[in-house]
Amino acid sequence: MKPYDYVLVGSGLYSAVFAYLAKQKGKKCLVIEKRNHTGGNVYCENIEGIHVHKYGAHIFHTSNKKVWEFVNSLAEFNRYTNSPVANYKGEMYNMPFNMNTFSKMWGVCTPAQARAKIEEQRSSVTGEPKNLEEQAISLVGRDIYQKLIKGYTEKQWGRDCKDLPAFIIKRLPVRYTYDNNYFNDLYQGIPIGGYNVIIDKLLEGCDVETGVDYLENKDHYDSLGEKIVYTGPIDVYYNYRFGKLEYRSLRFETELLDQENYQGVAVVNYTDRETPYTRIIEHKHFEFGVQPKTVITREYPETWSQGMEPYYPVNDEKNQELYQRYAALAEKEAGVIFGGRLGEYKYYDMDKVIESAMKKAEEELV
Repeated sequence: MKPYDYVLVGSGLYSAVFAYLAKQKGKKCLVIEKRNHTGGNVYCENIEGIHVHKYGAHIFHTSNKKVWEFVNSLAEFNRYTNSPVANYKGEMYNMPFNMNTFSKMWGVCTPAQARAKIEEQRSSVTGEPKNLEEQAISLVGRDIYQKLIKGYTEKQWGRDCKDLPAFIIKRLPVRYTYDNNYFNDLYQGIPIGGYNVIIDKLLEGCDVETGVDYLENKDHYDSLGEKIVYTGPIDVYYNYRFGKLEYRSLRFETELLDQENYQGVAVVNYTDRETPYTRIIEHKHFEFGVQPKTVITREYPETWSQGMEPYYPVNDEKNQELYQRYAALAEKEAGVIFGGRLGEYKYYDMDKVIESAMKKAEEELV
């Protein structure tokens, strides 16, 4: 008998939820983590009493009642509503694109006037949109595309909008109401006290090791568990057998400011091409903070290379084909469960990660 039922590689939401559910079924779990802290990218750092989202803004939203009830059983959530603002060379616009945006952009005041303006500007795109630029213009017209989409998207992906696939912004929210709530989901909020409250609760009763690399000590850790739950990059697990999957990475520049309120909102997107960062996050606004100081983070998108943190899978045809080859190997892998954003090479919202871990635990823990 091995000492653990499961050795979980990585301590983000997928691993933590799976471990929690396994533990409830009387299973013994060892969680190992490369970083020096648990929680993966939802980890929060406490600076001057402000919970700083160390790896970018994490706003919890879902329409899945079961997931919402689950996270609320772990922590109390506040009423935070995501209402980011776009800054185009000093001009401020509401997001997502709604009547406030259209009114500021064109001076219109009714949905009919806004529709007419967009209709007039989208006529330049004929047939099925061939790329992201055409898709954006057909959704919101040329003015909004030029000011609020083009520069931001090109910084984010490191490529011209004409060279990006249309599907990336197919679900771009466009509303003909004066509603600045970015998400359409039924439930939304931030855990009071930050995400560490949830992770700590999920990992209670598990053995946890941080600062260790599973793949460097694979035989050792494999010998400790009946099964492995692997949430690292799938191509790294197979030592890049078929080649490297591509990602976009991010660099964060965090600053403590001796002022109470820097930008008046949690997230401001910088949509011009010249500003090198895509957005500034002011963390205290996630929890309606009244601390005398504030912490801001500038987010710079970067081309990923080995050794950097992989954030966004590049979901183009070439990478999907490559991932399918790794997925075929993973399916044959007895005793290993691949999960999460990196294990499944998939951009996951937090609720979808939790949903996926719950589903896998349900299949496993019978």
